[in-house]
Amino acid sequence: MPRFTYTARDRAGQPVASELEAPSRKDALRLLAARGLSIVAITETAAGAASKKGSPAKGAATPKTAKIIAPSAARQPPTRKECLPFLESLHDLATSGLSAGEAVRLLSVRIKEPRLRQLSAHLWSQISEGAPLSRAMASLPEVFDPSITNLIQAGEATGSLNDTLARLIAHLTEQREMRRQLAASLAYPVFMVVVAGGVVIFFLLFLLPRLKTLLTSLGGKMPASTSVLIGASEFALSFYGLAALILAIIGLVSFLGWRQTAAGRAATDQWLLGLPFVGPFLVSQTVLAFSQTLSVLLANGITAAEALRMTEKQIANTAHRAAFNTATARVLEGESLSGALQRTGCFPDLVLDRLAVGENTGNIVPSLRQIAASYQKTISNQLNTFTKVFASGVLLAVFVFVGFIAYAIVSAVFSVSASFKMGG
Repeated sequence: MPRFTYTARDRAGQPVASELEAPSRKDALRLLAARGLSIVAITETAAGAASKKGSPAKGAATPKTAKIIAPSAARQPPTRKECLPFLESLHDLATSGLSAGEAVRLLSVRIKEPRLRQLSAHLWSQISEGAPLSRAMASLPEVFDPSITNLIQAGEATGSLNDTLARLIAHLTEQREMRRQLAASLAYPVFMVVVAGGVVIFFLLFLLPRLKTLLTSLGGKMPASTSVLIGASEFALSFYGLAALILAIIGLVSFLGWRQTAAGRAATDQWLLGLPFVGPFLVSQTVLAFSQTLSVLLANGITAAEALRMTEKQIANTAHRAAFNTATARVLEGESLSGALQRTGCFPDLVLDRLAVGENTGNIVPSLRQIAASYQKTISNQLNTFTKVFASGVLLAVFVFVGFIAYAIVSAVFSVSASFKMGG
């Protein structure tokens, strides 16, 4: 029977190294998982490798399983959306006493959602061959961000995988709720813009041409306001109006394409920082991403240098990211984090003061968490303010436009009536 040499950690996080005999690698892993061990590495000895050559049937089973799973995974490939639900399910099983490998195996069998099941099956296919959870997750970069896999690796190395999963889930949940709040806050203004655009198109393309026909048939001189509206309607329906629309669409597509380039993204990100409402909101987003990510990484044992490099990737604005990159280089040269960030000019003074206090007292992680909690509230207030101002502006524009149309129509009616009286 094959013999396997393994290194693992028990439920207390203590390292264990030994050997065991099992019919196959998967059977060995199941036996170790049943003992409550979290596998770090497992290798088959020379005698086991020789005996394995005599049993081709078992060796062929794994490739067949992979061929069965692969088409389903191709039809429903897991995405970044499956990351948080998978980690939540894994944490629930791990806190019940199961090892990470056994928890993934159960998820691959029992979970109902197709993408999550395929994700778990892919991870288990690698874990069953001896790969640790972090390495298996790293093979799916489209689902698991590198910062997540590094955190899992640190949790495995320190024997605190459950605590790492809990912190990671809390961090990802906060990010998800922030995205939901942003989408919910923008839903009403976007709806108002669509309604206002529909009103404008209806009046210009349908109502005003009929009004012009009616007023022309009645005769009389039309007021200036009515002439302006009718002229706008005629331009919109003419060749020049259609050409202007096509040029506007081409310009928009070209601008969006240019923004996808490195130079375009850098220029537009810098320009956005100067806009009212948008600029302060982007600064708040940068502070929140920086404080949330760095606190989670440092709390889970990631080195300061590696944590800063990972945090840099989570900053969306390229101007802020470049400034943070420069600050990271200064920190690695020995400068304090608060001092290096102060030179960038991107972070508010109060944030820098709180960071400096955390550095001086040795409580940088609690300081970062407090900053993150504070800026979550700040972003929420900014979104509420932006929503109210934008919605009020759209409503005011719609009311002004509709009022102008009503005035133009009434003026035209009175003008036509006056011309009839003078003719009489």
